[in-house]
Amino acid sequence: MLPSAGSPAPDFTLPSDEGAKVSLKALRGTPVVLYFYPKDDTSGCTTEACEFRDAWSDVKKTGVRLFGVSPDGIRSHEKFRAKFKLPFPLLADEDHAVAEAYGVWGEKSMYGRKYMGILRTTFIIDARGRIAQVFEKVKPAGHAGEVLAALKQLATP
Repeated sequence: MLPSAGSPAPDFTLPSDEGAKVSLKALRGTPVVLYFYPKDDTSGCTTEACEFRDAWSDVKKTGVRLFGVSPDGIRSHEKFRAKFKLPFPLLADEDHAVAEAYGVWGEKSMYGRKYMGILRTTFIIDARGRIAQVFEKVKPAGHAGEVLAALKQLATP
């Protein structure tokens, strides 16, 4: 089940393609965007990542820390990030425990075949570690703009 707006964000510690571990608890005091995506270097995931890259200067101005999260390993993330010059870290959730904690690991269907995977979802987490907004069933094209608009709205008292 997805955590809802206002509820505490599940804490996690995951390895980053930058070589460090990233912990939500250590980011307290800073707003965070976690976008969960299925797989490095696939069409939808590339569209989504590149839109965040292209909006990066505006995203940075909001003061948020942005992380992409998928079940791919660090080496895959390093290649994907280098290939598309992504300016933000990618986190490896290889056992999908964090995806499960956030309720985004679920049954999918492709060509009539059912399988388990990431349900493309984005969370905005406020500086206190609470869910500020959830974007479900994300369509990759245009999503970075939706997130940026939400961040700007949240920053306005």
